[in-house]
Amino acid sequence: KFMEMRRKDREITNINEIHNIIHKARILHLGMFDGEYPYIVPLHYGYSFNEDKLIFYMHGAKSGKKYELININPSVFIEIETDIALVSGGDIACKYGSAYASIMARGKASIVEAVDEKIAGLNLLMQHQTGKTFNINNQMALSVNVIKVEAFDITAKSRPLI
Repeated sequence: KFMEMRRKDREITNINEIHNIIHKARILHLGMFDGEYPYIVPLHYGYSFNEDKLIFYMHGAKSGKKYELININPSVFIEIETDIALVSGGDIACKYGSAYASIMARGKASIVEAVDEKIAGLNLLMQHQTGKTFNINNQMALSVNVIKVEAFDITAKSRPLI
């Protein structure tokens, strides 16, 4: 499901192009509710994209602020960007801009408890970040927390460098 976008000329709705952006990027910005102010953290991620269902997996220490916030309110926001480059405006400051490709999505976050799902999520993360397959065992999986975000209301846009 896609949210409305103001800049229709930059909107991407092709699922393969969206997948390409997610595959190309390496850092996800996870936004959470923290009372009066948002709380945003950059995280490495892995993902699965099956039958139009987009799920992200991130990992971290066994405790911390992001887990506390997710337990209070699992509604989160994700932002990913790639292909960032300065677009020159020459001698006119207002004509400068940026090339980019980005994804934004709302989501529901949870802390993964099942060891087999933690291992699967960590495998997706390591495959995405390194391109390699690792043997992640139960002990490794139990030493970290794994966050799962089921994404929806996805938007994607791009301004390629010309």
